[in-house]
Amino acid sequence: MSEVNLEGRSLLDELKSFDKGSLFDFGHPLLNRVAESFVKAAGIGALQAVSREVYFSAVDGSSIDSGTVPELPGARKRRFPDLRGEHNGKSLEALVRYTGRESFQWGLTAGIYSGITYGLREARGTHDWKNSVVAGAVTGAALALTLQDTTHEQLVQCAITGAALSTAANLLRGIF
Repeated sequence: MSEVNLEGRSLLDELKSFDKGSLFDFGHPLLNRVAESFVKAAGIGALQAVSREVYFSAVDGSSIDSGTVPELPGARKRRFPDLRGEHNGKSLEALVRYTGRESFQWGLTAGIYSGITYGLREARGTHDWKNSVVAGAVTGAALALTLQDTTHEQLVQCAITGAALSTAANLLRGIF
């Protein structure tokens, strides 16, 4: 095995190497795939949570009228209400707590979806829209269970939404 010069590698080379190999080797492809999907999506979730808080902090702290920020129906304007603590320690603690929760939700979603699609493909011998429906529904339901005070209706809505999005992505994959 040849030695790789790590100092000469760029960030782009590092990112390209993710596709070539696996981050983990747990001895089974299913475990490797679930863990790898979880870690990658959790990182994206953390970036999304922090960038959302930076955005809200910038809007709240600037002279921009918050009425110019488009309101989404059913969405809360500020996801992290505890971040306006009396001191920076409380704000940082709240940011870490909410970022961790968001990372877990993203990682859980990706890990479950990836594991179920892999398992169904291996069990059925094919990957089609039916696998996507099942994986999307189970993933949506699991995501709903991570929300606070989940109702039966929310669970069903998340399962249906997950199934629909997953199936649409599967069917549109060949088009784009």
